[in-house]
Amino acid sequence: MSKRYRRGLPHLAAGIDQAGAFDVDACIELALLAERGGLDFVTLDDSFDRVGPSALDVLCKVAPATRRIGLVPTVARAHDRYLPAQSGVATLDSVSGGRAGWRIDGSGEVADTGESPQGRPVRVVDATEGRGRVFAARYADVALVRVAGPDEAAAVRDELRERAVESGRPPDALRVLVSLLIDLGDGEYAAEPGYGGGGPRPTGRGPLYRGGPVDLAELVAGWYADGVTDGFHLVPVEPRRDLERVVNGTVALLQHRGLFRTFYPGSTLRDHLGLARL
Repeated sequence: MSKRYRRGLPHLAAGIDQAGAFDVDACIELALLAERGGLDFVTLDDSFDRVGPSALDVLCKVAPATRRIGLVPTVARAHDRYLPAQSGVATLDSVSGGRAGWRIDGSGEVADTGESPQGRPVRVVDATEGRGRVFAARYADVALVRVAGPDEAAAVRDELRERAVESGRPPDALRVLVSLLIDLGDGEYAAEPGYGGGGPRPTGRGPLYRGGPVDLAELVAGWYADGVTDGFHLVPVEPRRDLERVVNGTVALLQHRGLFRTFYPGSTLRDHLGLARL
């Protein structure tokens, strides 16, 4: 794998998903924790069979309690709920002052959600599979890829940037983030040599990093320096414990080394991601 020149700093995002019905207070707590660490955005997944408020509804309640963190709910494309969801994302973008994104599937085309404090809410797409990859290259602002190794991450990033150019887009209009499950319950360093420090392992739920926040910081810094990814989307196995260790351990170490922001330079999610206002 060739060394690639990189400018700027890596992007970091986190999932704040919980089992069962959403706990709004817990979501607020986790979003504030991620904001304290300077993360670009948090995601909240959803499904039509979930009991209680949708991810979009929950993040509309999280928005007034936060000031800078981006808020990205899953918006499923299905029948008559899709267009109202577009309107809901526009509302989230308005109440958050331009910090909204939406995680959408890779089918069909997407319409713009109208006037926005940031021009247009950020589109986040899972680009792990071929169909999603084509869709992401054409429409996404952020592509999430579930890969377990740096060589695979580099290949997917290169493919997405090439496809973006073929679609008439500049390659730098797309941020490619590696999405990892993380389990930081093993102390400062990896409990098993070659597991944390050696990288993630494939599992039935996707690539899993299990180790400590120090090793995770080394992974983030190394993969980014090698130019294989624009950053990471970290999905905690235990949200409160693991996100706290990301912020207080991994992020703090990266900040100490000058490898991650210590403050938000702008107010919108596009600002955080270094994306132009559309």
